[in-house]
Amino acid sequence: MATPSIDDRKRAAAEAAVTEIADGMILGLGTGSTAAHAIAALSVRVGAGLRVDTVATSLRTADAARAAGVRVLDFSDVAAIDLCIDGVDEIDPALRAIKGAGGAMLREKIVASSAARMIAIADSSKEVVQLGNRPVPVEILPFAQAFLERRIERLGGAPSLRKRANDEVFRTDQDNFVLDCAFGPIADPEALAASLSELPGLLGHGLFLREIDTIYLGTEAGVIRRDRRF
Repeated sequence: MATPSIDDRKRAAAEAAVTEIADGMILGLGTGSTAAHAIAALSVRVGAGLRVDTVATSLRTADAARAAGVRVLDFSDVAAIDLCIDGVDEIDPALRAIKGAGGAMLREKIVASSAARMIAIADSSKEVVQLGNRPVPVEILPFAQAFLERRIERLGGAPSLRKRANDEVFRTDQDNFVLDCAFGPIADPEALAASLSELPGLLGHGLFLREIDTIYLGTEAGVIRRDRRF
Protein backbone atom coordinates (compact mmCIF):
# COMPACT_ATOMS: atom_id res chain seq x y z
CA MET A 1 0.00 0.00 0.00
CA ALA A 2 1.30 3.47 -0.90
CA THR A 3 2.31 5.81 1.91
CA PRO A 4 -0.41 8.45 2.38
CA SER A 5 0.61 11.91 1.21
CA ILE A 6 0.59 14.96 3.47
CA ASP A 7 -2.69 16.01 1.86
CA ASP A 8 -4.18 12.55 2.46
CA ARG A 9 -3.23 12.82 6.13
CA LYS A 10 -4.82 16.26 6.40
CA ARG A 11 -8.00 14.95 4.80
CA ALA A 12 -8.17 11.95 7.12
CA ALA A 13 -7.73 14.13 10.22
CA ALA A 14 -10.42 16.53 9.02
CA GLU A 15 -12.88 13.75 8.23
CA ALA A 16 -12.35 12.23 11.69
CA ALA A 17 -13.02 15.57 13.38
CA VAL A 18 -16.18 16.21 11.37
CA THR A 19 -17.73 13.01 12.76
CA GLU A 20 -18.00 14.85 16.10
CA ILE A 21 -20.42 17.44 14.72
CA ALA A 22 -23.94 16.88 16.04
CA ASP A 23 -27.25 17.95 14.60
CA GLY A 24 -28.23 21.50 15.56
CA MET A 25 -24.72 22.70 16.45
CA ILE A 26 -23.24 26.09 15.70
CA LEU A 27 -19.79 25.33 14.34
CA GLY A 28 -16.70 27.49 13.90
CA LEU A 29 -14.80 26.86 10.67
CA GLY A 30 -11.08 27.56 10.52
CA THR A 31 -8.90 28.86 7.71
CA GLY A 32 -6.26 27.04 5.67
CA SER A 33 -5.71 23.90 3.62
CA THR A 34 -6.58 21.45 6.40
CA ALA A 35 -9.72 23.39 7.33
CA ALA A 36 -10.72 23.25 3.67
CA HIS A 37 -10.85 19.46 3.97
CA ALA A 38 -13.16 19.87 6.98
CA ILE A 39 -15.50 22.02 4.90
CA ALA A 40 -15.58 19.37 2.19
CA ALA A 41 -16.36 16.62 4.71
CA LEU A 42 -19.01 18.79 6.38
CA SER A 43 -20.63 19.43 3.00
CA VAL A 44 -21.11 15.69 2.55
CA ARG A 45 -22.80 15.40 5.95
CA VAL A 46 -25.01 18.43 5.28
CA GLY A 47 -26.01 16.88 1.97
CA ALA A 48 -27.03 13.76 3.88
CA GLY A 49 -29.31 15.77 6.17
CA LEU A 50 -27.16 17.18 8.98
CA ARG A 51 -28.57 20.48 10.22
CA VAL A 52 -25.80 22.84 11.26
CA ASP A 53 -25.03 26.54 11.29
CA THR A 54 -21.49 27.81 10.98
CA VAL A 55 -19.38 30.90 11.53
CA ALA A 56 -16.22 31.48 9.51
CA THR A 57 -12.81 32.73 10.61
CA SER A 58 -12.07 34.41 7.28
CA LEU A 59 -13.84 35.74 4.23
CA ARG A 60 -12.40 32.99 2.04
CA THR A 61 -13.62 30.32 4.47
CA ALA A 62 -17.10 31.86 4.40
CA ASP A 63 -17.09 31.83 0.59
CA ALA A 64 -15.86 28.21 0.49
CA ALA A 65 -18.51 27.07 2.98
CA ARG A 66 -21.36 28.75 1.11
CA ALA A 67 -20.11 27.29 -2.18
CA ALA A 68 -20.20 23.85 -0.51
CA GLY A 69 -23.83 24.33 0.53
CA VAL A 70 -23.11 25.07 4.20
CA ARG A 71 -25.06 27.80 5.97
CA VAL A 72 -22.85 30.63 7.33
CA LEU A 73 -23.96 33.07 10.03
CA ASP A 74 -22.55 36.53 10.70
CA PHE A 75 -20.38 36.02 13.78
CA SER A 76 -21.15 39.56 14.98
CA ASP A 77 -24.63 38.22 15.86
CA VAL A 78 -23.35 35.05 17.62
CA ALA A 79 -22.30 35.12 21.28
CA ALA A 80 -21.10 31.53 21.61
CA ILE A 81 -20.65 28.41 19.52
CA ASP A 82 -20.66 24.70 20.28
CA LEU A 83 -17.54 23.51 18.48
CA CYS A 84 -14.63 24.96 16.52
CA ILE A 85 -12.54 22.93 14.04
CA ASP A 86 -9.33 24.47 12.76
CA GLY A 87 -5.84 23.61 11.56
CA VAL A 88 -2.53 24.42 13.24
CA ASP A 89 0.96 25.30 11.99
CA GLU A 90 2.73 23.68 14.97
CA ILE A 91 1.46 21.81 18.01
CA ASP A 92 3.32 20.43 21.04
CA PRO A 93 2.47 17.54 23.40
CA ALA A 94 0.54 19.89 25.72
CA LEU A 95 -1.71 20.90 22.77
CA ARG A 96 -0.19 24.38 22.67
CA ALA A 97 -0.04 25.62 19.10
CA ILE A 98 1.16 28.27 16.70
CA LYS A 99 -1.44 29.39 14.14
CA GLY A 100 -1.74 32.17 11.63
CA ALA A 101 0.02 31.08 8.44
CA GLY A 102 -3.19 32.03 6.63
CA GLY A 103 -3.29 35.43 8.32
CA ALA A 104 -6.57 34.83 10.15
CA MET A 105 -5.25 34.27 13.70
CA LEU A 106 -7.16 37.19 15.25
CA ARG A 107 -10.53 35.98 14.03
CA GLU A 108 -9.50 32.38 14.75
CA LYS A 109 -8.64 33.29 18.35
CA ILE A 110 -11.98 35.05 18.85
CA VAL A 111 -13.99 32.17 17.39
CA ALA A 112 -11.99 29.57 19.33
CA SER A 113 -12.52 31.50 22.57
CA SER A 114 -16.27 31.55 21.96
CA ALA A 115 -16.42 27.77 21.51
CA ALA A 116 -17.42 25.29 24.18
CA ARG A 117 -14.80 23.00 22.64
CA MET A 118 -12.06 23.30 20.02
CA ILE A 119 -10.69 20.51 17.85
CA ALA A 120 -7.40 20.96 16.00
CA ILE A 121 -6.70 18.99 12.82
CA ALA A 122 -3.25 18.48 11.31
CA ASP A 123 -0.91 16.10 9.60
CA SER A 124 1.94 14.63 11.62
CA SER A 125 4.51 17.08 10.22
CA LYS A 126 2.96 19.78 12.42
CA GLU A 127 3.76 17.91 15.64
CA VAL A 128 6.78 19.32 17.51
CA VAL A 129 8.46 18.76 20.87
CA GLN A 130 8.85 22.52 21.47
CA LEU A 131 7.14 25.45 19.78
CA GLY A 132 9.22 27.88 17.79
CA ASN A 133 10.27 26.16 14.58
CA ARG A 134 7.88 28.52 12.84
CA PRO A 135 7.53 32.28 13.39
CA VAL A 136 4.70 33.53 15.59
CA PRO A 137 2.38 35.68 13.45
CA VAL A 138 0.94 38.82 15.02
CA GLU A 139 -1.71 41.11 13.59
CA ILE A 140 -0.93 44.79 14.08
CA LEU A 141 -2.28 48.22 13.35
CA PRO A 142 -0.25 49.60 10.42
CA PHE A 143 0.09 52.83 12.43
CA ALA A 144 2.15 50.96 15.04
CA GLN A 145 4.48 48.98 12.74
CA ALA A 146 7.88 50.50 13.63
CA PHE A 147 7.03 50.74 17.33
CA LEU A 148 5.97 47.10 17.49
CA GLU A 149 8.93 45.85 15.49
CA ARG A 150 11.26 47.41 18.07
CA ARG A 151 9.26 46.06 21.04
CA ILE A 152 9.19 42.56 19.57
CA GLU A 153 12.96 42.73 19.04
CA ARG A 154 13.30 43.56 22.75
CA LEU A 155 11.38 40.38 23.51
CA GLY A 156 13.95 38.40 21.53
CA GLY A 157 12.01 38.14 18.28
CA ALA A 158 12.96 38.94 14.70
CA PRO A 159 9.83 40.47 13.11
CA SER A 160 9.29 40.41 9.35
CA LEU A 161 6.46 42.25 7.61
CA ARG A 162 4.42 39.71 5.66
CA LYS A 163 4.18 40.36 1.93
CA ARG A 164 2.48 38.66 -0.98
CA ALA A 165 4.30 37.05 -3.89
CA ASN A 166 4.05 40.32 -5.87
CA ASP A 167 5.80 42.14 -2.98
CA GLU A 168 2.63 43.92 -1.88
CA VAL A 169 2.09 44.11 1.86
CA PHE A 170 -0.25 41.36 3.06
CA ARG A 171 -3.40 42.73 4.67
CA THR A 172 -5.80 40.78 6.84
CA ASP A 173 -9.58 40.75 6.45
CA GLN A 174 -9.53 43.66 8.93
CA ASP A 175 -7.07 45.54 6.62
CA ASN A 176 -4.23 45.25 9.15
CA PHE A 177 -0.60 44.13 8.75
CA VAL A 178 0.98 40.86 9.90
CA LEU A 179 4.44 40.56 11.41
CA ASP A 180 5.92 37.06 11.33
CA CYS A 181 8.12 36.96 14.43
CA ALA A 182 10.90 34.39 14.65
CA PHE A 183 11.77 33.64 18.29
CA GLY A 184 13.48 30.29 17.84
CA PRO A 185 12.68 27.62 20.44
CA ILE A 186 10.13 29.12 22.86
CA ALA A 187 11.03 28.08 26.41
CA ASP A 188 8.00 29.74 28.03
CA PRO A 189 5.09 30.17 25.58
CA GLU A 190 2.79 31.52 28.31
CA ALA A 191 5.20 34.30 29.24
CA LEU A 192 5.72 35.24 25.59
CA ALA A 193 1.97 35.29 24.94
CA ALA A 194 1.44 37.57 27.94
CA SER A 195 4.19 39.95 26.81
CA LEU A 196 2.82 40.15 23.27
CA SER A 197 -0.73 40.74 24.53
CA GLU A 198 0.45 43.76 26.53
CA LEU A 199 1.82 45.65 23.50
CA PRO A 200 -0.42 48.54 22.37
CA GLY A 201 -1.29 48.23 18.72
CA LEU A 202 -0.75 44.47 18.64
CA LEU A 203 -4.24 43.17 18.01
CA GLY A 204 -3.73 39.42 18.20
CA HIS A 205 -1.02 36.76 18.15
CA GLY A 206 -0.80 33.21 16.89
CA LEU A 207 0.01 31.48 20.17
CA PHE A 208 -2.96 29.25 21.01
CA LEU A 209 -2.06 27.89 24.42
CA ARG A 210 -5.33 26.96 26.16
CA GLU A 211 -7.91 26.95 23.38
CA ILE A 212 -7.37 23.46 21.92
CA ASP A 213 -9.11 20.55 23.68
CA THR A 214 -8.50 17.76 21.16
CA ILE A 215 -6.31 17.12 18.16
CA TYR A 216 -6.82 14.68 15.32
CA LEU A 217 -3.40 14.02 13.82
CA GLY A 218 -3.08 12.34 10.42
CA THR A 219 -0.10 9.98 10.36
CA GLU A 220 1.24 7.34 7.97
CA ALA A 221 -0.45 4.69 10.14
CA GLY A 222 -3.80 6.46 10.40
CA VAL A 223 -5.45 9.15 12.51
CA ILE A 224 -4.44 9.61 16.15
CA ARG A 225 -6.65 11.45 18.63
CA ARG A 226 -5.18 13.23 21.64
CA ASP A 227 -7.07 15.15 24.34
CA ARG A 228 -5.90 17.88 26.69
CA ARG A 229 -5.07 16.36 30.06
CA PHE A 230 -5.10 19.54 32.13
